Amino acid sequence: MGDKVYKKIDVVGCSSKSIEDAVTNAVAKASETLHGLSWFEVTEVRGAIKDDKPSEWQVSLSLGLRGD
Repeated sequence: MGDKVYKKIDVVGCSSKSIEDAVTNAVAKASETLHGLSWFEVTEVRGAIKDDKPSEWQVSLSLGLRGD
């Protein structure tokens, strides 16, 4: 059978460096306990401000897992 089924979960990654680093952190942490990660979708980007500068990036992701 060639049809694919995915499970989707939501996570939030954080980084003081960049949006890309926040995504990388979220995927790396999720992959410690989840197997079959296949794709991600950025659903929201926000951050914290300290001393009039961005101090933390927070990225909401939906992660797709293969339903083997």
